[in-house]
Amino acid sequence: MILCCGEALIDMIPAATAAGADGFVPHSGGAVFNTAVALGRLGVRTGMLSGVSTDMFGRQLVDGLKASHVDVSHLILSERPTTLAFVRLLDGHATYDFYDEQSAGRMISAQDVPALSDEVSALYFGGISLACEPGADAYASLLEQSAAGRAVMLDPNIRPGFIRNIERYRARLDRMLALSDIVKVSDEDLNWLISGPLSLREKTEKLLSKGPAVVILTRGGEGATGYLASGEEVHVPAVKAEIVDTVGAGDTFNAGVLAKLSELGHLHKPALADLSADVLAEALAHGARVAAVTVSRAGANPPWAEEL
Repeated sequence: MILCCGEALIDMIPAATAAGADGFVPHSGGAVFNTAVALGRLGVRTGMLSGVSTDMFGRQLVDGLKASHVDVSHLILSERPTTLAFVRLLDGHATYDFYDEQSAGRMISAQDVPALSDEVSALYFGGISLACEPGADAYASLLEQSAAGRAVMLDPNIRPGFIRNIERYRARLDRMLALSDIVKVSDEDLNWLISGPLSLREKTEKLLSKGPAVVILTRGGEGATGYLASGEEVHVPAVKAEIVDTVGAGDTFNAGVLAKLSELGHLHKPALADLSADVLAEALAHGARVAAVTVSRAGANPPWAEEL
């Protein structure tokens, strides 16, 4: 089982009303939630670990996971409110206003996290859950305690506005990077992580030196490049699509990569440490294909396997 660890929240998506003004429609979302749903729909055995409310929005999140065949036995339920993200779309690109104080997702602690059984073979971390304390510390602690013998993928998906203490965030992220096998970053993420007048390739080499075996760099419409610790690199173009919006595109790309690595039998530490450029290219191409379906329709609505 791939266990996706991080936020599950409600995206409030604008929609026209009969009166003419925009209203907001609640859609289940969050970077890690989207990846879990995409994996489940692609037919990969998947679970989710997150703090989830027992309120009406929390019930919507649980129902959405179950409908996409995601195991919910690792969810940490509480009466705290659900995180809400109000989305504004401009030319198909999303910006967000978050309401997250004292939320069910943000306020989990290391003591709340259940022990993982041997059926969990891989871990996925990402999103704002890596920045919002105290929950961020709970996820870092989970990784430190559970990474041995499990493949780990990390997508920091950096949102500077969520980082209250940059020094603590960087130190926590460095610890997590050192335990990760695959790290996915956008060009914006990479430039935030490693500042200075270096090329993206040079910055990627610095990121590889922190511990991961694979770094995947995405650049929107320019596609994705995978870098291996051996020095090899591969590039795959973005799959052309008529873009409705980009909500969840990166999250479903990650799911496509993980799904293909799992299908090929390479989603475990020894295989990732010795990953070939050909296998990485196949995984990246699958991620691009899955993401192209998601951007072609409104909201984070990943495809089912039969749609591909």
